[in-house]
Amino acid sequence: VLNVIEAEQPVGVVVALGGQTPLKLAGALPPGLVMGTSAESIDRAEDREQWNALCAHLEIPQPAGGTGTSAEGARPVAARVGYPALVRPSYVLGGRAMQTVYDDDELESAMAELADAGSLGREGGLSAERPVLIDRFLEDAVEVDVDAIRDAAGEVLIGGVMEHVEEAGVHSGDSACALPPPSLSAAVIEVIETYTRSIAAALEVRGLLNVQYAVKAGQVFVLEANPRASRTVPFVAKATGVPLVKVAARVMVGATLAELREEGLLRPPTSSGHTSVKEAVLPFNRFPGVDTVLGPEMRSTGEVMGIDRSFGLAFAKSQIAAGNPLPSSGTIFMSLADRDKAAGVEAARRFVDLGFSIVATSGTAEHLEAHRVPVTAIVAKVGEGTGQDAVDLISSGKVDLVVNSPRGRGARADGSHIRAAANVHRVPCLTTVAAALAAANGMTEWVATDLRVTSLQEHHEGGGDQLALPI
Repeated sequence: VLNVIEAEQPVGVVVALGGQTPLKLAGALPPGLVMGTSAESIDRAEDREQWNALCAHLEIPQPAGGTGTSAEGARPVAARVGYPALVRPSYVLGGRAMQTVYDDDELESAMAELADAGSLGREGGLSAERPVLIDRFLEDAVEVDVDAIRDAAGEVLIGGVMEHVEEAGVHSGDSACALPPPSLSAAVIEVIETYTRSIAAALEVRGLLNVQYAVKAGQVFVLEANPRASRTVPFVAKATGVPLVKVAARVMVGATLAELREEGLLRPPTSSGHTSVKEAVLPFNRFPGVDTVLGPEMRSTGEVMGIDRSFGLAFAKSQIAAGNPLPSSGTIFMSLADRDKAAGVEAARRFVDLGFSIVATSGTAEHLEAHRVPVTAIVAKVGEGTGQDAVDLISSGKVDLVVNSPRGRGARADGSHIRAAANVHRVPCLTTVAAALAAANGMTEWVATDLRVTSLQEHHEGGGDQLALPI
């Protein structure tokens, strides 16, 4: 790429629309050649020490974290941060080689993998320039994505605030997300937008900016900022009707947002009262036997979108589009981690109200029955007892939906056999309680209202309520 630039002698190079690799190339270009956000600003967002200093200066909370270039150096950082911890290389895209570790042994194993170039190729290995990032993993937090544009005059356009359906720690490319956010309070959204404007100004962004947050117990933590187009930009553009890439491209070559409003290119987002849901397309049907649990390393190969009057209906549409249609009747198998059992009661209750039978492992069944949710049968965990276990039940074809939420090393290992069996036998499998509750809400609304489709143009022109073409 650098050879092509040298040969063509362009007047400018846009690095913000090609993912992470162009950002790494930006430093090798002459300063005046980079259009939009400067290479120095990009480095301030990517370099952990500079980023931490910036957030501290802005008084924006972050999860506890640090860096290490060896297993010996990483252990005291992890001890200070606490387990579980997220371990990832710097300057990579898609969560490659990212792991959630739960003890010193797993940390040492992760550091050994990162010390070897492995799948990261030239980006592998450990050095002071490319240290391993070690952050506290916020379990049970809601992750939020924000796409924004800042112009040279300092005005910031918030393109969209998206709430992830899956928990924080699931890669943003694999998590379903909703716009507008269905559960965040107006106060939390205001804090997120304020933080985003402050970060955009401090980084002197000119063009696109993606910021990721985690919200836990009402407190907002910033996870990272990327001064480039994220994979959510096309979704936000379709959901709101605002051509974000076209606007950002004009901003990067010198136009202001005010000028683009005068031209008519930048119009207010469509306010049709609908919710849009982006869902990941996962390739697990191509790899029978692979554990389908979602985590920090991206595994999806595409994305789809559902749009409707409510979050539940939009989520149901997104599942159909992703090739995971939700069942309308039958049996649901549930095996939940202890922390998820309280939240799982509501999802199970809704499934029962819809006429589904619930079968569950002993701990989950005990909790559901204690909260007056009937359980048809108790199923042994894998390798537990002599009767039919969860894998046998799924393999027999008697299960129509699997809800299995893993937590920690042991739970993830136990559940992997269940999820692999669901994958082999083409049984829809949800690995978070949040997704199960979203599915239950969608199925409840689906029963009461036929799913119908309409074009994006009709939605953005305000005609989305004249829905036709039932699914």
